[in-house]
Amino acid sequence: MTQAPDPVEGTPLIEPSSTHHPLHDEVVEACRSVFDPEIPVNIYDLGLIYTILISDDDDVHVTMTLTAPGCPVAGEMPGWVQEAIAGVAGVRTVTVDLVWTPPWGMEMMSDEARLELGFM
Repeated sequence: MTQAPDPVEGTPLIEPSSTHHPLHDEVVEACRSVFDPEIPVNIYDLGLIYTILISDDDDVHVTMTLTAPGCPVAGEMPGWVQEAIAGVAGVRTVTVDLVWTPPWGMEMMSDEARLELGFM
């Protein structure tokens, strides 16, 4: 088994999202409708959505993580995200990949999430 090479210095660990795509804001709002049952903040503001890629054909690919590998909803949350985004008008297909690298950290939360959880 070959080990993946270390990322080249300066290479982002998280691929940039398709923020220019007309469906991006609606897809983000769909992600904001999904909550971790144990935390009263949506998964987008928690920083669990790493990348939203939207093709020219309106196919959406999401890369996300969870707060911890042992999260009780690990098997369900990607499906919740997929269902939420599939409900956005104009989206053709949705795929969701769950990754553990880079690991999630509290610094990934939005200011709103930090405020809601009492970290600010």
